[in-house]
Amino acid sequence: MSRDGLVGQLKIDRDEPPRRKRRPGGGGPLPMMLGIGALAVLIAGVIWFLIARPDLPRVETAEAKSAWSGKAAQGGSLLDASGYVVARREATVSAKVAGKVQQVLIQEGQHVAAGQVLATLDDSNARAALDQASAQAAAAEASVKVAQVALTEAAPKLQRSQTLHAKGWLSQQDLEASQAGFDSAREGLALAQRQAATARATVEVYRRAADDTVVRAPFAGVVTATAAQPGEIVAPVAGGGFTRTGICTIVDMDSLEVDVDVAESFISRVAPGMPASVKLNAYPDWEIPAQVIIVIPTADRSKATVTVRVGFKTTDPRIVPEMGAHVAFLNPAPTGKAAVGATRAVVVPPDAVQTEDGGQTVVFVIDGGKAERRAVHLGDRNGDGQTITAGLAPGDTVAVEGADKLKDGSAVRVVKTKTD
Repeated sequence: MSRDGLVGQLKIDRDEPPRRKRRPGGGGPLPMMLGIGALAVLIAGVIWFLIARPDLPRVETAEAKSAWSGKAAQGGSLLDASGYVVARREATVSAKVAGKVQQVLIQEGQHVAAGQVLATLDDSNARAALDQASAQAAAAEASVKVAQVALTEAAPKLQRSQTLHAKGWLSQQDLEASQAGFDSAREGLALAQRQAATARATVEVYRRAADDTVVRAPFAGVVTATAAQPGEIVAPVAGGGFTRTGICTIVDMDSLEVDVDVAESFISRVAPGMPASVKLNAYPDWEIPAQVIIVIPTADRSKATVTVRVGFKTTDPRIVPEMGAHVAFLNPAPTGKAAVGATRAVVVPPDAVQTEDGGQTVVFVIDGGKAERRAVHLGDRNGDGQTITAGLAPGDTVAVEGADKLKDGSAVRVVKTKTD
């Protein structure tokens, strides 16, 4: 082959290669993925804006819970307060005399009757003194008999002397001697009688001293504590050292009641005789019917409270002294239309209550994603929360966190519901 032919074979063809034909309706994969992603972002944004609503106030809510059940609520709770169960009749029983305990016949939790023997002290000294006094009393009674014999002998002698003196057979001096003998015998009998009475009184003193070594229950009740054991020294007044002052403590369980401190600003709602309901901290689901006994006519300056005594209408062995209790002071049971519209007290978290500039207390009820302003009346505030006596019903959902930023009718976004 010639040189020109070889050079021709080495020539580069610069013509454009033929393009592949696009199928109708086709497209590249990258644009398609970009389009799908943009659409997903758009949909997510719409959902987040419409459902999450970042522009709405965020609030936490809580449910208004009934403070008292319908059985106890009667006409509704006017006021709630906390206190403790106390016994109106409670005594630390001690011996009237100092002595060594010989027997303790009771134990904690035992029911005792009035006059029942609780313990005995060592009575050996008291018995010895009583025996001595009895012997002296017997001697005094014997002296009375001797004096009576002497008087019996002196009386006829005086009568004979008077007769003989009247006939002139006895001198005046002998008559006076007979009269003196009679008077002496008479006064001797009177003295012997007084000494015998003194001896009998002494016997009674020592008999009572011996009886004081027996400790008895002053009233019927339950023994709640024992303080002394056999061998210990007890005395009515503390003498120092290891001397005990009491044998045991007795409580009359029929005298149990609740003492509560009511704030001065609410004491006008309480009156003697009004119905009440008591819940013990130990049995929160048990409502005990009660009644106001008396409002103590004095206030505690440091706490700004007034003590109210509330009595139980029923007794139960589960009620014991010093238990914590919550008391609801109730309206009288309503009748007719008032009974239909009676409002029951509810408890809400304290943060749910807002105070407006005019002093009106309000809460915001959340219903259908909107806040409804409710004016309410406040009751007692305790560990369970703030009691609302009017304006709310059990089961209402109220705003707690974020409630201070709400207005009546504003839409809200609930982010959390508080639970116990």
